[in-house]
Amino acid sequence: MKPNIFQRLMMTLLLPVLSAPTLSKSTASAIPAKEVTVRITNIDVKRSGSITLMLFSNTGFPKDHNKAVMIDKKTALQSTLEFPVKINLETFALKVLHDENDDGQVTKNWTGILPAEGLGFSNGAKIRFGPPSFKKAKLRLNNITDTINIALIYP
Repeated sequence: MKPNIFQRLMMTLLLPVLSAPTLSKSTASAIPAKEVTVRITNIDVKRSGSITLMLFSNTGFPKDHNKAVMIDKKTALQSTLEFPVKINLETFALKVLHDENDDGQVTKNWTGILPAEGLGFSNGAKIRFGPPSFKKAKLRLNNITDTINIALIYP
């Protein structure tokens, strides 16, 4: 059965609209990147190594460093360091490691459980009976002015 004139007209008008690519939720909710400064304080300069800043989406935080969206390092020569960071995630979390042996891992103490190196997390999240959750450390980009402060805590 051949389509009538009305059906052909509708197919001509609607087919391009119906077959056009749609924006995914992530594309539709993409936000412009914002430049912020992450200020790391309470760095123990008597310890060697580097300060490593890691930016995470909700995936991999805080243990899986390979899933960090961004990683930056600076030598631990001052008690305060600043990292300029461009963030385009609506929600994110930050982890800071004083990596004394520069192995890219959190070195554990003699228990094999507790960290032996300094750590800090966004939103003031703390280590309790394990690392903090993304929910405790997460920040919202639209709530950030221009600086995020994170103080390192040493064992």
